[in-house]
This record gives sequence, structure tokens and C-alpha cells, in this order.
Amino acid sequence: MINITAGISIDEAELDWQAIRASGPGGQHVNKTSTAIQLIFDIRQSSLPEAYKSALLQKADHRITASGKIVIKSQQSRSQEMNREAALMQLIELIKSAGFKPKKRHATKPTYGSQQRRLEGKKQRSVTKSLRQQKNKFD
Repeated sequence: MINITAGISIDEAELDWQAIRASGPGGQHVNKTSTAIQLIFDIRQSSLPEAYKSALLQKADHRITASGKIVIKSQQSRSQEMNREAALMQLIELIKSAGFKPKKRHATKPTYGSQQRRLEGKKQRSVTKSLRQQKNKFD
């Protein structure tokens, strides 16, 4: 079992791991070993709570496909085990972010002082512009 939060965990059988060849620099080593890891997690078939499932499916994340699967590719390390851990950490962070609800914003009124400062600034700009207009009339 993989613990996401205190009350939420997923079974390791729900994860599909694939070892693939990494792209990019690395010389001959890249061409002959499959150190990159691709993690596939099906949101709809998972044991996650419905609230998390719907939040994940509505997320605009490039790792979530239209069919409802999370595909994470990790190739930072030359070690397959380290790439596996990195992919798993990315999955856990993505699932945790689905459970985060931002605080509701409460509208506040501007203070009396801030209103006065705003009006004073408007008066000052008005005076400056009116002086410019009078100056241009005599030119």
C-alpha cells in the first residue's frame, strides 16, 4: 500500500510500471539500457475516493490523458530505481494537489484612509493635467 495522506492510500497493483529507454545525452549507455520509467495510473479504476477522482479528471495537467489515465515519465537519473521513486513521488504530489481546496475569499471594503489617499492622488493628477492644458493654449 502506498500512503497518499493519512486517510488515503492506493494499492501497488493499481500502478503499471514500464521500463523504457531514456532519451537525451548519455552516450552508449542510453542506447543499451532501459533506465527511464513510465508510470501509468488509471484514475477511473483506482480505489481513490470519488472526490479525488473527479478533481483529478477535471485538472488541466499534461500528464492526465483524455481517457483518465495519469502517465508520468521519469528519466532524470541513470538508475532505474531512482527514476521509479521520482515517478512515484510525482504521482503522490499530483493526487495530493487534487485534495487541496483553496480558502474562500471574503470581500473586504477599502479603508477610509485608502479611499482618501486615492482621491487625493486623483485631485493631484487633475491639477497637473489642467496646468498642462492652460500652458498649451498660450503656445
